[in-house]
Amino acid sequence: MKRYSGFAVAREGLNYHLGWGRAWRNPAPRKKYDVIIVGAGGHGLATAYYLGKNYGIRNVAILEKGWLGGGNTGRNTTIIRSNYLQDPSAAIYEKARSLYETLSQDLNYNVMFSPRGLLMLAQTHHEVRGYRRTVYANNLQGVETEWIGPDRVKQLVPIINIDGPRYPVLGALYQARGGTARHDAVAWGYARACSDMGMDIIQQCEVTGIRQANGKVTGVDTTKGSIDCDKLGLVVAGHTSVLAEMGGFRLPIESLALQALVSEPIKPCMDVVVMANTVHGYMSQSDKGEMVIGGGTDGFNNYTQRGSWQHVEETIRALVETFPMISRLKMLRQWGGIVDMTGDRSPILSKTPLGNCFVNCGWGTGGFKAIPGSGWAMAELMAKGAPGPLTEEFSMYRFREGKFIDESVAAGVAH
Repeated sequence: MKRYSGFAVAREGLNYHLGWGRAWRNPAPRKKYDVIIVGAGGHGLATAYYLGKNYGIRNVAILEKGWLGGGNTGRNTTIIRSNYLQDPSAAIYEKARSLYETLSQDLNYNVMFSPRGLLMLAQTHHEVRGYRRTVYANNLQGVETEWIGPDRVKQLVPIINIDGPRYPVLGALYQARGGTARHDAVAWGYARACSDMGMDIIQQCEVTGIRQANGKVTGVDTTKGSIDCDKLGLVVAGHTSVLAEMGGFRLPIESLALQALVSEPIKPCMDVVVMANTVHGYMSQSDKGEMVIGGGTDGFNNYTQRGSWQHVEETIRALVETFPMISRLKMLRQWGGIVDMTGDRSPILSKTPLGNCFVNCGWGTGGFKAIPGSGWAMAELMAKGAPGPLTEEFSMYRFREGKFIDESVAAGVAH
């Protein structure tokens, strides 16, 4: 693999850029692999990458029924934060956030990580109490956050209206090292690194069945033929329940569409990420000048990957009091992604009833921020066959045992 650098760009510029090779190979599937990962999104690719980097397991195939990064990885609002209340959540999200900080160097690929800071607005007295509590918990967890007042919020976000008649801004939970990254670049960077390690990324290869013998997985059937494996990882977000059924077990998740939109490009006006959970909307400005706006999930189970006018109206109506300027913006495009929601709104990284089959799902509406930490933890789980410090609390069996990690109650929002 050709190493990217300023010198390489200059050299190829003199050669009319004719010397660049493919970023990753496009191989045909082999008959057998040590590990098969189903799902070539951020989480699946990160899992494969850390299997190779941390454990030397490189005879790996990553199967994708569509195109690489074409699912939720390419359909999110790119927010990165780790200011969660519950200890297991804070640990895995902080691991992810810390890995994001050096990910461009690790992958030799610019993922455009921007630690611009993140604000979670408190617009009710209940939220003030809740976020102050989270600051105390974060300090104990080693996660750097702070509580700031309305004047400081206005200083950080000049376009905000802190004196709204219904929902005035009473302060905010501020994580200075939170921010954003380029979602496509994260997937492409991991894919390039995995391919360089000799792993096979096989696109347009849908899994149609999971084969097993004596209670253990033996391989998968796909639209490109049968492939044997010793270990299988299911990392397919909203379609996890479909593959689990093929494996003969059920998971406590439901699939919903999460919608988002972007405005027309405008001049730079907001250089932090702002989340407003009371009205349920969040917004940041992209490097191209678009205002990236996210809202809530549909109120019914579905596999729709497109937006609806109802959600656009609902989200903009919620945010327009706090950000009056967006009332004058034109919408550029909207979309939806299929998210997988658990009852406690926390993920599942777990062994399954099928031997040597592992599952990574349930990230709900906050999966992008967790990609490096999720891959790191899932790789450890698959390599060792037993949960590690980051995964032991996220077993699929916690629902049967009543050991919930209830972030929906802690945060007042599902992400």
